[in-house]
Amino acid sequence: MPVGILYLFHANGGTSFDLVQITRNLTTGALELSNRQEAWLFLAFLIAFIIKVPMFPFHTWLPDAHVEAPTAGSVILAGVLLKMGAYGLLRFCLPLFPTAAVSIAPFMSILALIGIIYGALVAMVQPDVKKLVAYSSVSHMGLIVLGIFAFTTQGLQGSTVQMLNHGLSTGALFLLVGMIYERRHTRMISDFGGLAHTNPVLASLFLIVTLSSIGLPGLNGFVGEVLILVGTFARHPVYGAIAALGMILGAVYMLWMYQRVFLGKLTNPANAAMHDINWREKLILLPIILAMLWIGVYSRPFLRRMEASIHVIQRRIESARSPEGGYRVERMHIPESGGGAR
Repeated sequence: MPVGILYLFHANGGTSFDLVQITRNLTTGALELSNRQEAWLFLAFLIAFIIKVPMFPFHTWLPDAHVEAPTAGSVILAGVLLKMGAYGLLRFCLPLFPTAAVSIAPFMSILALIGIIYGALVAMVQPDVKKLVAYSSVSHMGLIVLGIFAFTTQGLQGSTVQMLNHGLSTGALFLLVGMIYERRHTRMISDFGGLAHTNPVLASLFLIVTLSSIGLPGLNGFVGEVLILVGTFARHPVYGAIAALGMILGAVYMLWMYQRVFLGKLTNPANAAMHDINWREKLILLPIILAMLWIGVYSRPFLRRMEASIHVIQRRIESARSPEGGYRVERMHIPESGGGAR
């Protein structure tokens, strides 16, 4: 990516790194790039960002990073750092190189679908609850990329709000896993079972966050996922159907994990002595859960805030379409009155 940035700097006259100026020059024709130049520059930025997402097949660093990191590191990684990759796609790749983005969109959508299904299937067989949550991030971030390259308003809005949703739900999951680890010094699912008997508050909060992660209506995950699926169905119904299968698998591995950790009989004596979460831990989780409920019940302020920026991206994508109109970009307007996702 630094090589691509330096190339753009010199192509722009070697006077400024100002992104707004470079984008304006590309839009007005003051800075012209050949298709070959745009393709190479797009790849330079794209590879950097999809490693950061991380997107299949560049995802292999993420599970190990999460497992080796302390709780705070996992929360920052899931809540903030992964979103830099998806943000980079929206902020740099699409506005600067729309022709290349349109050309590679089918390939990126297929990679995203592979990541959704692969991440879900691998998460399903993980014995370590933290690694399970890490692989769920691979699946969820694949869904975000799928929505971005659908180029519909629903898909772009869903991907943007899902970045926030994923940071809340997965960040909260890592916090909860860290709280359990501090008490038992193990993350193996087989070491638990029946924790709800001795830790009812922990079990209740963990269930809320789990339902948020799988997209239960009324919680934040539903808003992003349904917008991405609607936007993808509008562009490619088959891709939308495959992505929906990934959402079903997400419910399977998350609920199965919850069942094995919190439900059933309390068979391990070490779990009987495990104390419930304290007030400090409740105060950490409370604002996150309130944000989940806010976005899930009344998402309009978030969607309205991003609408103008997304339409700017769509105009750049429309400028890259062929004269025959081979790539259809759909828009969705959110009316002034009313609430929630449309």
